[in-house]
Amino acid sequence: MTALATRPIEARKAEAASVWQSHGVPHRRVEEWKYSDLKTALGEKGVGADLAEWRVASLPAGVEMFDLSLSNPPDWVKTHFAANTGNVMGAASLALSAGGVAFRVPKDAAIVAPLKLDFTGPGHVRGLLVLEEGASLTLVEGVGLSDFRNVGFEIALNARARLGHVRISPGAGNSVLVEEAFIRVAAGASYRGHFASFGSKLSRMELQIALEGEGAEAHLSGVSVLDDRRHSDVTSHVIHRHGNTNSTQLFKHVVGGRGQAVYQGKVTVAKGANGSDSSQTAKALLLGEAAEADLKPELEIFADDVKCAHGAAVGDLDAESLFYMRARGIPEAEARGLLLQAFLEDAIAEIAATDQRELVRTELLTALKGIA
Repeated sequence: MTALATRPIEARKAEAASVWQSHGVPHRRVEEWKYSDLKTALGEKGVGADLAEWRVASLPAGVEMFDLSLSNPPDWVKTHFAANTGNVMGAASLALSAGGVAFRVPKDAAIVAPLKLDFTGPGHVRGLLVLEEGASLTLVEGVGLSDFRNVGFEIALNARARLGHVRISPGAGNSVLVEEAFIRVAAGASYRGHFASFGSKLSRMELQIALEGEGAEAHLSGVSVLDDRRHSDVTSHVIHRHGNTNSTQLFKHVVGGRGQAVYQGKVTVAKGANGSDSSQTAKALLLGEAAEADLKPELEIFADDVKCAHGAAVGDLDAESLFYMRARGIPEAEARGLLLQAFLEDAIAEIAATDQRELVRTELLTALKGIA
């Protein structure tokens, strides 16, 4: 049993409450939140103390589930729940929620059917997913509309486990939607996450990923299509704690109107993590003078023998390509739509599961019709 498992869950919640009370709602003067002013977006209402809800349409055979509002959790929940409250909103979701849901996939179980999980309603809620050694699963996460919701999600991948994670956040109008995911990846395990966002008043997905054993991998990708005053923020921190680990990040954004796309990606290579390999790419197309994209890849390296690269680019549609297509009889609106789709396609192609890839592509094409 780990040292964490010997600490009562209530003690972990008390610690989170202390973090939350000492920091409060983040705002633009907090560096990590400078592009996503949560305090202003919430206004006088603040974060409240409501309890958000979760829904599972059909639990795949072989997956164990536990309602976190119940007492006497099983040992696997005691071991992994509340292992990380490393940011203020993660601490808030733990301190202010009294429920949520936990899942476990047993050793070497290959779950074919996807686990479809929706978070709904206003307030705070927690999620936990544990994949034991050699297990595999696809998680499809839906994001229901709400005035404000804050989700804290922990994922533990034991040795050689495989998880595909697809999160689709629809256009959500005046919603303020925040989620923090804390992901631990053991030796030989792989995490693949794709995040499709169509914006809201403020939408933020924060990822903290620790590669903790040799051969651990994390591959992140995402797309956003934003118009009006819609906002989407993906903030990630991947930590290579062990050598011979690999991570990739590819995010593409299309922004029109007064929309704002944010990507903040930080990679830390710990001392002694030689052989780490990491790449980050973030690109955005701005379709109007008032559209905004803030792309901020960052590297922090404490080891010598590593391979790390990062890049960011912001621009408009290529005028020559648009002229070429129009000269061949393609109407301008159709030509622009095709070019935007082509720009986003390589990020969508990162989704391994065909059904989920087509689902994201369908949502994307619908959003592009309204912005092209």
